[in-house]
Amino acid sequence: MIAHLRGREKALESFGWTGREAEWIALVCLHSGVFTRDQISDWLGIHRHTARRFVQDITDRRLGAEDALEGRRVCRIAARAVYRALGAENIRHRRIASPVVLMRRLLSLDYVIAHVGQSWLPTEPEKVGAFEALGLDRRVLPVRTYRGAAGDTHRYFPLKLPVALDAEGAVFVYVDPGHDTATGLHSWGRVHRELWEGLQEQGRTVEAVAVVRTDSEFDRAEKVLGNWADPARSPGRSKGSATGREIRREIERIEQGIRSRDKSVTGRYGSLRGCLVRLAELRAALPTAPSEAMIDGFAVWRSTRLAGDPF
Repeated sequence: MIAHLRGREKALESFGWTGREAEWIALVCLHSGVFTRDQISDWLGIHRHTARRFVQDITDRRLGAEDALEGRRVCRIAARAVYRALGAENIRHRRIASPVVLMRRLLSLDYVIAHVGQSWLPTEPEKVGAFEALGLDRRVLPVRTYRGAAGDTHRYFPLKLPVALDAEGAVFVYVDPGHDTATGLHSWGRVHRELWEGLQEQGRTVEAVAVVRTDSEFDRAEKVLGNWADPARSPGRSKGSATGREIRREIERIEQGIRSRDKSVTGRYGSLRGCLVRLAELRAALPTAPSEAMIDGFAVWRSTRLAGDPF
């Protein structure tokens, strides 16, 4: 039994999938929408010729299609009915995607199936619901807003990368699909920072995992995540200087004091004008302030199935 599937794989019996095959299809649909023959061969312990027949059955029944990626044959589960049976009809994994997105999804799946015992939150509603249940506001969650004629649509955790949460803490997975720089990793960290701080303030640990394909990606991710876990390694860190988190907390205290007309706050800075002057100083210092540790631990994981020669 795979706990985070919550028995959803049983809904696939009507398609002829049971047991490990049903678990596989459920994992693929919920975490990536796509898989390679190497991945399913390893998961089911079958020969690649048998894996080919499994994929052929999917495409023959028009439940999926095969796409090409870097010379690889990638099977995409495309039938809306399959996702509907899993309670994930609105997930976008079944759609055709760019090569970068396809590789990101394949790498996400590769990490999940290697760590299937983690308490993964596979869908957007599950991620949002789990963090809201901890008392965290949606405003701290990574979000992308899409504007349309019918109004704005907010997509939380828009990259759909793996997130696991249990009583002790959370694991956040970043996938490098082949970027030449660390820009994507830094951006991912920025949009998660408030969420990580909220978890840490509750006494929960935050672990970041980077999934990579090459040695250069491995070294780059290890350096960045190491700095996030140990801010003393970051250049320009001066002992005793206020961190960004401390500055933001002081800004919040002053603003709250002004709103509530708390004399103890205005008295601390001499007057209302003194509060406003201090707020201006804090906001000016914030962009260059050293950071506290963003994460409590990290790992860099290299995929072997997707790093080798394509077939």
